[in-house]
Amino acid sequence: MQNFKSGKYINQGHYKSFQPNPINKEWLLEDMEILSLLSKADRQLGRLDMYSEHIPDIDLFISMHVLKEATQSSKIEGTQTNMEEALLDKEDVSNEKRDDWEEVQNYISAMSRAIDMLNEIPFSSRLIKETHKILLQGVRGEHKQPGEFRKSQNWIGGASINDATFIPPVHTTLGGLMSDLEKFTHNQDLFFPDLLKIGIIHYQFETIHPFLDGNGRVGRLLITLYLVDKEILKKPILYLSDFFERNKNLYYDNLMRVRSNNDLKQWLKFFLVGIIETAKKGVDTFDEILKLKQQSELKIQTLGSRANNAQKILQYLLTRPVIDPKKVEEVAGVSNRTAYNLISDLEELEILTEVTGSKRGKIYAFKKYLALFS
Repeated sequence: MQNFKSGKYINQGHYKSFQPNPINKEWLLEDMEILSLLSKADRQLGRLDMYSEHIPDIDLFISMHVLKEATQSSKIEGTQTNMEEALLDKEDVSNEKRDDWEEVQNYISAMSRAIDMLNEIPFSSRLIKETHKILLQGVRGEHKQPGEFRKSQNWIGGASINDATFIPPVHTTLGGLMSDLEKFTHNQDLFFPDLLKIGIIHYQFETIHPFLDGNGRVGRLLITLYLVDKEILKKPILYLSDFFERNKNLYYDNLMRVRSNNDLKQWLKFFLVGIIETAKKGVDTFDEILKLKQQSELKIQTLGSRANNAQKILQYLLTRPVIDPKKVEEVAGVSNRTAYNLISDLEELEILTEVTGSKRGKIYAFKKYLALFS
């Protein structure tokens, strides 16, 4: 990495685009700080992965991790939907927030479908395009070639290409660049740690910026897909968007430093710190979830004959911690009157809290559970 060259700027007339160098090549790593961080990141990921195996109903909690990732990754791009709003049904979202809400829902769908697709097709340009297609379906970027690599120049920052912060490579070179990225992903002849590999892949993808819209979200989504594809994680339980969003300026600055100063080391250090912090936080969150679940079940046992129906509601809330009376009827298989009684019981037990403040169309949230992901 000592002699790493990220690429070069090419004069395109009234602007200069950046042409990244290929990444499918031999890499030599001698930086002890990176090796130390890599060791810590491997340990923390292994701990998180092992931990997830012993959690009953792990898929219940994964849906909430995906939801958090969707809101945080979209937030980096300027979308304002929070987790509570993202859990609402479309008709319960105000018109001015509906576009943001739909973008978050698309991210959730894209992540879920991409994980499923890994069973059918490898981590590849095809997978990336299919994921992008779902991400942009029916939202603000739907006219920007969903599922297709761009056929024109794009740029990052600035009102126009003339004052852009960064101008990615010209579209005619995308095929070769994405092919190189794909080969690097699957090259078995190169011995290189997977966590560093996906760090470089993420940087290179964001530098190529192959789509007209949605590159940031797709690039962050690829991190989790890669970890699952390489069986570093058995389940998709690590998402870095929260770390990137909290350190947004550093995230962008470190990516840019690679292009401008060939400083790949600083980016990889930042990336590994993100994995370490996020994996640790993941274990802590799972601990808190299990405690809260156990406490809530003990409270529900005090309801006597109504406990069975209340338990059904709790199970639902662990997947989607916002509910209305109609959904209570459906989940518990009870009448409207019994549903309201159940809600009242769960309010008294401090499991549900009314969040709309309205006389009609009331919505209730499992706020203590939601808080664990805030």
